[in-house]
This record gives sequence, structure tokens and C-alpha cells, in this order.
Amino acid sequence: MPSEEAEKLRNALFNAGAGNISNYSNCSFNTNGIGTYKGNQNTNPSKGKQGTTHFEKETKISVVYAKHLEKTILNTLFKTHSYEEVAYEITTLQNTNQNIGMGMVGELNTPMTENNFLKHIKSVMKTDCIRHSNLLNKPIKKVAVLGGSGSFAISAAKAAKADIFITADLKYHDFFMAENNIVLADIGHYESEQFTKSHLVAYLTKKIPNFAVILSNINTNPVKYYKHG
Repeated sequence: MPSEEAEKLRNALFNAGAGNISNYSNCSFNTNGIGTYKGNQNTNPSKGKQGTTHFEKETKISVVYAKHLEKTILNTLFKTHSYEEVAYEITTLQNTNQNIGMGMVGELNTPMTENNFLKHIKSVMKTDCIRHSNLLNKPIKKVAVLGGSGSFAISAAKAAKADIFITADLKYHDFFMAENNIVLADIGHYESEQFTKSHLVAYLTKKIPNFAVILSNINTNPVKYYKHG
């Protein structure tokens, strides 16, 4: 776009959500050069004249954005750019997003002993059984959580330096991956996902208030625990 208008477009793209990389915002790369174009009789160029090759000092602005923002970013580009025809290119990146993943990591306000924390999980998550790796006799402060089958994220939980990883469907050999660096806690597949539907209902109700959302009360857990003597 014309270099004199670059700052306006840059700021508009930033406000639309572009240019965020981890803890940094307003990230862009800008290249200055000379652009040329010649419009035919069906054009109405904002700069230059029909049938004449026009030379313009331009700035190419490069920004990154999350996939779900693409429509908003493009609408902002077309709305803000002064040219009748906007030249743009979208390149898909395979970069790892540091802030998006399948699970979550959080910290307790007050550390708990391992036994007390396991009792807390058993009560809050309403599970009859918790399979876990070797206890390390150290306080639980940082907690990693991934509902459903989460063995694939054990390494990520360890890399995040979590004290415990709460998930489900761990196999016998998965527990060896704790390597006395983390406590692995398998609370059951259904138990680890049972509250997800309530969160989805709350989210959809907030985002689409005129849409009726019905929460099922049916328990579909096929796993039962034998608790009789």
C-alpha cells in the first residue's frame, strides 16, 4: 500500500488481532519499494489514471495471526486499504503456538501435600479410583490437566515443570515416563471430561444468547468400579 498510509493499516491490523507472538504484540515486518500498476477502462484507481502505468512508493506489511482470526483480518485489510484491488498473500505456518494446546497448566494459591491433593481430586472429580505414579514427597504447586486420553502430553507436562499431571487412560508403561520428575494421576476418562459439557453450554449460551442449548443429564460412563468386600 502507499507508504504514507502504512501506519494506519498496520494499526488497524493490530487492533483486529494480528501481530501477536507469545508475549509480544504489534509485531510486523515492513518492506519499502516501488509498486507499479496500470488500470483499464473498468478501473477507478485511487492513485494514478486509467491506461497509464503508475509508480507508487509502497510498503509491504507482513504480520502473523491465528487461523480463527483470518476473516476478521481480511475484512480489516479490505476496509482500510485505499486501493481498489488489494494485493495480499497468505502463507500457512507450522509454528508451535506457545499459548494454545490440548491441556492447561495452572498453579495453586497454596501448595498441598501429595496425599491431600489426591484426596482433593478424588472428591472434586467424583472418581472412585485414582491410579498414580510414585509419589515424590514434595508439595504440589503447579498442576497440568488434560481431559481424556492424555499420555501423549506427559512430556509436555514435564517440560512445563508441573508437579502433577491429571489425565486418563494411562497404560502400564506410561507410568514409567514419570521418571520421578512428576506425579502422573489417572482419574478415569469419563471423570476427566464430565464437566466439559457444562463449560460448553455456558460458553455457547453467552456467545449465542438467542440459541437454545439443552444440557443432557445422562451418564454415559461405561466403566464401573467394584467396591464391595
